[in-house]
Amino acid sequence: VGHGPSPSSSTPGAEQREKQYRAHQRFGDHPGGVTSAHTYFYADEAKCDQHMETFLHCIDASSGSSEDGFSAIKLTALARPQFLVRFSEVLVKWRRFFHQMAAEQGQAGWAVLDTKLEVEKLQEALANLGIASKAESQQWFTGENLGTSGTVDLLDWNSLFDSRTKLSRPLLIPNRKTGQLEPLLSRFSEEEELQMKRVLQRMDVLAKRALEKGVRLMVDAEQSYFQPAISRLTMETQRRFNRSQPIIYNTYQCYLKEAYNNVTGDMELSRREGWHFGTKLVRGAYMEQERERAAQMGYEDPINPNYEKTNEMYHRCLDYILEEIKHSRKASVMVASHNEDTVKFTLRRMMELGIHPSDKKVCFGQLLGMCDQITFPLGQAGFPVYKYVPYGPVNEVLPYLSRRAQENRGFMQRANRERDLLWKEVKRRLLTGNLFS
Repeated sequence: VGHGPSPSSSTPGAEQREKQYRAHQRFGDHPGGVTSAHTYFYADEAKCDQHMETFLHCIDASSGSSEDGFSAIKLTALARPQFLVRFSEVLVKWRRFFHQMAAEQGQAGWAVLDTKLEVEKLQEALANLGIASKAESQQWFTGENLGTSGTVDLLDWNSLFDSRTKLSRPLLIPNRKTGQLEPLLSRFSEEEELQMKRVLQRMDVLAKRALEKGVRLMVDAEQSYFQPAISRLTMETQRRFNRSQPIIYNTYQCYLKEAYNNVTGDMELSRREGWHFGTKLVRGAYMEQERERAAQMGYEDPINPNYEKTNEMYHRCLDYILEEIKHSRKASVMVASHNEDTVKFTLRRMMELGIHPSDKKVCFGQLLGMCDQITFPLGQAGFPVYKYVPYGPVNEVLPYLSRRAQENRGFMQRANRERDLLWKEVKRRLLTGNLFS
């Protein structure tokens, strides 16, 4: 398997690459220092195939144990993590180029779906930068049937990226720091093209098995420097398999500053293309590592500054999805949260919007052995509610579980209080002689 150059080797333009997505040995093929989620060490492609087989067994187990089950998969188990970092870097560069041009058209800081480039000005900018002549860029737009309304938004821009990257001539975009044009795909080697094909094939095998077994496939979110690639690959699979029902679910981490833009952008794409938007919302599991990497590599911390801001982001994203469920019925969400306020918020908004539990468009998820005081009342009230079951070799699962126990000390105290109250009630009934009333 071809490995890219190490970060210390002198690659032209390497210094100017977007720092967050730069391949970094410490955070590359083995994301160290993460105890809150299971991480995979990349050995080779055969290992990825082994992981795929394991996931197939998980899908079968889920199908055999519950109706409408879910099975969770991780893309770092199915692809080389360094490839995911590289692909993320390419996607982010392309998106930043769009926002750079939007800023030049006076749209700096606008919400993703409000940002629209005027085609005339965009073509002038591409010509002035020496990226494409007016005739060339006109061909781009007509080929993709874009810009007919006179404007191009980020989703149009992304579909343009898909067709441009198939050209033999490398696509040049300006480096913001040096002002020089650099090839966008300078190091997207044949090996990386193969990596892309292989991971999509593995996802395809898993999605087909899930469809056949009546199980939904949840693609877990991972570190932010993998996430653009993971979301993109998940979306490719959603396009194919979510035509008539949500089989593939993407995960959005609401502790990220970009969470709302990610949710709204992806949902708009599903609207345009007519597939079902399946989503799991979580707060996020990689905070310490994300912050350490940002500090070490000198880029802005991608995480919200505090828990309140993350709560706000979670509720904002959730509200957007609930509104979509009410209007189109083509969205589904799993509220994966141990936070009672979030659960209450969801129930209140469902009632206000007239979304009934039996619609099965909104479900809840908690970890096995945690938050039963939330899970069971939800289930008894008729809401679809799931327990997330981590299983595997004890030495691999224990660090994960012990971390969860630490995080949830508050719940432990509440569980003790609940136990004391129940015991008190049992004693009262014994003394008054009406144990079963």
